[in-house]
Amino acid sequence: MTHLPLALGLDFGTSGVRAAVVDPQRHLCWQERQPYPAQPAPEGWRQALFELLGALPGAIAPQIGKIAIDGTSGTVVLCDRSGAALTPPLLYNHPCPESLATLKAIAPNSPAASATSSLAKLIWWHQSLSADLWSQAAYLLHQADWLSAQIHGQWGLSDYHNSLKLGYDVGNQGYPPDMLRQPWSAVLPRVVAPGERVGPVTAAITQRFGLSPHCQVVAGTTDSIAAFLASGASAPGDGVTSLGSTLVIKLLSDRRIDAAEYGIYSHRLGHLWLVGGASNTGGAVLETFFDRDALATLSQQIDPAVPTTLDYYPLSQPGERFPTNDPNLPPRLTPRPEDDAEFLHGLLLGMARIERRGYTLLAELGASPLRQIYTAGGGAANETWGQLRAGLMPVPIKTAASVEAAVGSAYLALGLPTTD
Repeated sequence: MTHLPLALGLDFGTSGVRAAVVDPQRHLCWQERQPYPAQPAPEGWRQALFELLGALPGAIAPQIGKIAIDGTSGTVVLCDRSGAALTPPLLYNHPCPESLATLKAIAPNSPAASATSSLAKLIWWHQSLSADLWSQAAYLLHQADWLSAQIHGQWGLSDYHNSLKLGYDVGNQGYPPDMLRQPWSAVLPRVVAPGERVGPVTAAITQRFGLSPHCQVVAGTTDSIAAFLASGASAPGDGVTSLGSTLVIKLLSDRRIDAAEYGIYSHRLGHLWLVGGASNTGGAVLETFFDRDALATLSQQIDPAVPTTLDYYPLSQPGERFPTNDPNLPPRLTPRPEDDAEFLHGLLLGMARIERRGYTLLAELGASPLRQIYTAGGGAANETWGQLRAGLMPVPIKTAASVEAAVGSAYLALGLPTTD
């Protein structure tokens, strides 16, 4: 077979879409980024996908041998047999509390037992759509699944990273029997390993974008795991903290940890486990008070060495997932000082304390001992937050080798860094 050395990663995250091409030595050859189009999803996703593929330089496109796509975890679309969406997609942060009673009955201790999970959305669709519309449903697909099918042409496939919150059991590598007895089970996708070869790009994609007919599409992943893969973390004890709209921590461990009562779950990553959780604190909370310019200016006015008595738990609304799993946990944002820099100091320190509690909890539950932390996400650029964290954490904190999830997806296309 023709040797095609390059790998393309495509990232469909919360803030935009990105592409990265890497060579076998993991050197970055090309990258591109753009906002989501104004066109409604999922058609807007497809438009963005094709715009990224269309932007590939003519000297690079024919050398791409593998493609992987990541998308936001829990963003799903219900499709007919041709892959056409039957309703608008439900996004990663869309809650379906009406599904919780059913969820707790069939998946009480699963990472899917959340109002925003893929499974909650599937149950809600089954309960709320008309019988005629539901009868047309053939596939429940995640964002990465739907986009991948646009270029390989095979519908009904997912990966076990995206499908964890669909109720897929990554330990037994199958759906639990109770799920398969449900009236909506026929639309569940077939699940394969992230990075597993699915098939070549279609002839139409080859002709339109100048890709080789030998270019293979592999099963994708979630945007947060792609960011982990891009970070440089590779050994048990390596943690990655990503501060985007939310605060996500992931720790590479030789032990699987699942503790739904704390919002902790484990993704399989080769022969290791990626354990952690996602807090509702993060950049979205900061942006309710300050725009980006104000955040940058005020951060420079903070002296991290000066203690503060402010004891905040920064949330934009009640409800927390990790390290406390409490849908009614109230924000703690008072008292608010008159000085905005002092207020921001309290917010950033509150986030750092949540991060510390998260890693401490993982250690208490038996995960591999933390040895270093890589920082990813937009918050990685905030030096003040980094200094506050360094004062709390007992291990070195490093900037991720790459903060681009698209790079992590390209690495996934090359092959997982931790394999059996």
